[in-house]
Amino acid sequence: MSEINSWIGSSTADSITVAGRDLPGELMGTVTLTDLTYLLVTRREPTAGQRRLLDAVLVSLADHGLTPSALAARLTYTGAPEAIQGAVAAGLLGAGSVLLGPAGDTAVFLADARPERDDDEDLHRAATDAVEQRRGQGLRVPGLGHPVHRVEDPRTPRLYALAEEEGVLGPHLRLLRFVADAQADATGRRLPINGAGAAGAALVDIGIPATSVRGAVLIARTAGLVAHLTEEADSPIGMSLWHEIESRAAPPGGPAVSSSS
Repeated sequence: MSEINSWIGSSTADSITVAGRDLPGELMGTVTLTDLTYLLVTRREPTAGQRRLLDAVLVSLADHGLTPSALAARLTYTGAPEAIQGAVAAGLLGAGSVLLGPAGDTAVFLADARPERDDDEDLHRAATDAVEQRRGQGLRVPGLGHPVHRVEDPRTPRLYALAEEEGVLGPHLRLLRFVADAQADATGRRLPINGAGAAGAALVDIGIPATSVRGAVLIARTAGLVAHLTEEADSPIGMSLWHEIESRAAPPGGPAVSSSS
C-alpha cells in the first residue's frame, strides 16, 4: 500500500504539525485564525492587504440575525441540547443558492466569466456575455439583488473601499461592477451588488480558489451560529417558535396536533 500524506497536518506522540509548521511552537500565539485559514487554503501566508480583506469578509458574513440558518440551529438545539455540534451542522446545511451560498456561486460565476485580459473593455464584454448567457438559460445572475437592502447593501461599498485601500481590488471585483451594469442594461432595472457577491469576488481576488469560497463562508457563519446557540441556552426562543408555528398550522375548525415524541 502506498504511503498516504497530507500537507495540511500530522501528529506524532510528541508533536503536532500544521501547514508544515510546529503547531505550539510556531503557530499558536503567533498567527490569527484568519492567517491560518489563508495559509491552509492557499499554502502561502497572506499579505497585510489580503489578511485585512479576508478578515473583513469573514466578519461581514458571520451573522445576519434570525435567518433560516440561525433558526434551524436553534430549533435543532431545542430538540437536542446535548448535541451542540448537531445544531451548528443544521445551520450550516442550509447553505445554498438563496442564503449563505451566493458568495460561492458568485465567485465561480466570475471566475468562469473572467477574460484573459483584465482591461475595462474586455471585462465589460465578458460581463455582457455572461449576463446574456444566464438570462438565456432562465437563471438569476449571482451577486446581485437583496431581499432587504434593495438600494444598496451596506457591506458592499465597505468591501470595495477596503480592497482599494489595500491594493487588492482585482479583476473579479471589477468584473462584478460590469456585471451589475450589464444586468441593468439588459433589464432596465438596476439591482445592487449584494454583500455576499462582493465577498465572493473579493475572496477570489486575494487568491482563495473559487470552489473554496463557500467553505470560507461556513467558517464565518459558524461563529454566528455558536453565538445563537449560546443565547438560546440562556434565553430560549426555540420552544416558543415551535408552538407559534404549530398554532398557525392548525387545521381549519380544529386544534393543532401536538406531539412530544
